[in-house]
Amino acid sequence: MSQSAMNGGFKKSLVLGGVTVSFLALAAGFFLDLWGHPTQSPLIPLVATNFINTATVRVSAGELIASGGDASGLDCYACHEKNKPLKLTFDAESNVILAKEHDDIVMGHGRHKRNNNCFNCHDDTNLEFLQTRDGHQVKLVDSPALCGSCHGPTYRDWEAGVHGRTSGYWKRDLGPIDRKVCTSCHDPHSPAFPGREPAPGPHLLHPIAKVSKERIR
Repeated sequence: MSQSAMNGGFKKSLVLGGVTVSFLALAAGFFLDLWGHPTQSPLIPLVATNFINTATVRVSAGELIASGGDASGLDCYACHEKNKPLKLTFDAESNVILAKEHDDIVMGHGRHKRNNNCFNCHDDTNLEFLQTRDGHQVKLVDSPALCGSCHGPTYRDWEAGVHGRTSGYWKRDLGPIDRKVCTSCHDPHSPAFPGREPAPGPHLLHPIAKVSKERIR
């Protein structure tokens, strides 16, 4: 065998040996799991359940009656005498004095106490009904009509579905909608919403890369 042939065979063996060693090193690396470890992302903190609760803050009279719940507290004539006019009493500052049976009611509907009068909303001739500003009787289950007699723009927004809570099907031929009434969210005697803690912002799954001012330019 010539010298050149021997040199070629040696180089070939050397290359094959190097390739074999490389493959063995790679195999050992994969077996020992030496590479490919991404940085562990911090655990996403759990959100308090009050932020994901879909229930409204109140149960309206209509919902209570429709659900078959205990609506005995809505029966005014369980205590008041029917066909006998109910007279209101006021203190020196023109605040209505509520009976102890109604001490859970906070009168705060409107600025400057302008609406703290029971008969601005309740029908004084029949306590089973509400009464609009223009004197029309309204059933408790139809209370949005009463609210709309003063809050016209908000009532129209509610009818259009852009105020309040509406769920169900937007496309009516697919199914019904469930539009919550005003008193499902607002206390009729004190409708202003109290301040509340905001929900936490979204958690970034991928951190935003810092871009230098030079790259922005």
